[in-house]
Amino acid sequence: MGIARVLTDFLNLFYPNICPICHNGLVRGEEVICTSCLYHLPRTRYWNSTDNQVAKIFWGRVNVENACSFFFFTKGSRYRKLLHQLKYTGRHDIGVKLGEEFGYELKKSEIYSSIDAIIPVPLHPKRFKERGYNQAEKIADGLSKGMGIPVITDVLVRNQYTQTQTKKTREERVKNVSEAFTIINPEKVENKHILLVDDVVTTGATLEVCANTILTGTSSKVSIGTLAYAYNF
Repeated sequence: MGIARVLTDFLNLFYPNICPICHNGLVRGEEVICTSCLYHLPRTRYWNSTDNQVAKIFWGRVNVENACSFFFFTKGSRYRKLLHQLKYTGRHDIGVKLGEEFGYELKKSEIYSSIDAIIPVPLHPKRFKERGYNQAEKIADGLSKGMGIPVITDVLVRNQYTQTQTKKTREERVKNVSEAFTIINPEKVENKHILLVDDVVTTGATLEVCANTILTGTSSKVSIGTLAYAYNF
């Protein structure tokens, strides 16, 4: 980790009124991220199309209704630091804020108008204890604010602590988490359209397994939404 990133993480930890992207001070009316950086966020606009690049990741693999991401997660982009800070420096407010902005977009989309509830990809209790929170749940909380739809966290649970997915192929990733999730309280989502939420989609392996777990364990329909799409990794 470079010195610049360490300093940025330190400043953002103790001075949350500084934009985590441009490091300028937030003015009255701005929350978490400044207006300029939100405006220039590289949004995918995939929520306006059913055949976008994120949706195509899951074609022929799992029967989801729709899938999209809020913004592009690319190498060299200054917006990459947002997910790092969300996951590793305690800045869960970033997840809530971006989730809320994402929710406003989805609420305007006819494609996602039938969503009944939001389910975040769960963490194993050991990982949750290490991190102190589930970043996907924070994103879901923001989405809930933006869409006016409830979050459900006691249906899809993670019952296995698995190895990191980094540097694994898609097939290896699917195998790694193939039995990591289970369903409890299925009656809470009977005949509902669920928005399954995570921070970033790369190969889609974890989301594929989670969606299949929901679809086989309940009578629900599933769509997928992530904050970021890592399309050039």
